[in-house]
Amino acid sequence: MTSPSVVTLGETMALVRTTEIGSLRHANSLAFGIGGAESNVAIGLARLGIPTSWLGRVGDDSLGERVAREIRGDGVDVRAIVDPDAATGLMVKERPSAASTAVHYYRAGSAGSRLRPEDLPDGWVEHASLLHITGITPLLSDTAEAAVHLAIDRARAAGTRVSFDINYRSALASPAVAGPALRDIAERSDVVFGGAEEFAILYPGISVADAAARLHDAGCATTVLKQGPDGASVFTAGSVVGAPGFAIAPVDTVGAGDAFVAGYLSALLDGQDLEAVLRRANACGAMACLVPGDWEAAPTLRDLERFVDGDSDPVRR
Repeated sequence: MTSPSVVTLGETMALVRTTEIGSLRHANSLAFGIGGAESNVAIGLARLGIPTSWLGRVGDDSLGERVAREIRGDGVDVRAIVDPDAATGLMVKERPSAASTAVHYYRAGSAGSRLRPEDLPDGWVEHASLLHITGITPLLSDTAEAAVHLAIDRARAAGTRVSFDINYRSALASPAVAGPALRDIAERSDVVFGGAEEFAILYPGISVADAAARLHDAGCATTVLKQGPDGASVFTAGSVVGAPGFAIAPVDTVGAGDAFVAGYLSALLDGQDLEAVLRRANACGAMACLVPGDWEAAPTLRDLERFVDGDSDPVRR
């Protein structure tokens, strides 16, 4: 296999979601799938033509088999380590109302949380153009955090760029615990993605612009502020570039941030200018909201072209 352009590691879980609006207490039917921030990005990149590899632990069970098969089915190189001593994690999604989605995680002690440094293959990071990580993985366990730091160490030594999506999950750690751990990773990355509240966890009490300046001083070249339907802004040395979002009627917003990251990184690796990078990222994020599921609506390049040119207009605010 050709060496992947992007490698990523983390936990992907089995996913069960309600098929109608309302509480799980009264749901009559459920749909089954998978979901995980890093694999969502990997699938999004693969559909956009970027060779990508995902690594993670799964249980020695049917759910683990499904996780590996689904990710591999979208053209991602899958490095699924089967853990005989732990089960594949599970998340459950419900739509209490037409405008809201609630996600419940059952991942304590899961196979994915048992990721460890020894799981990283020789040369896997070094032969890639970019390593993508999220703030979820280092908060899963001490061994998962060590695996993330080893991946970053190897990337920096090899000249492989590091992309970091803060992706803070309050169920995994409080801001006081997560902040220092995630700030350390952000300051060792080349590009950092996050929302305003997530940057406030890294650097409490200061603006996003000031947080971006601190990251730049630490060596991070690019800070990307995700603003949902309002689009996104990119902070680099001495400049800020913004782009509007797209007007849509969202169905399921879970996974939109991962789709945004996939769009951004794919356009970056394709050598596009910043305006085009942001336009693709915003379009991918919007398209991910149009159908239920964490990654199912991740577009191909042809899908993107149709959406941007004919099916939606940017929101001008």
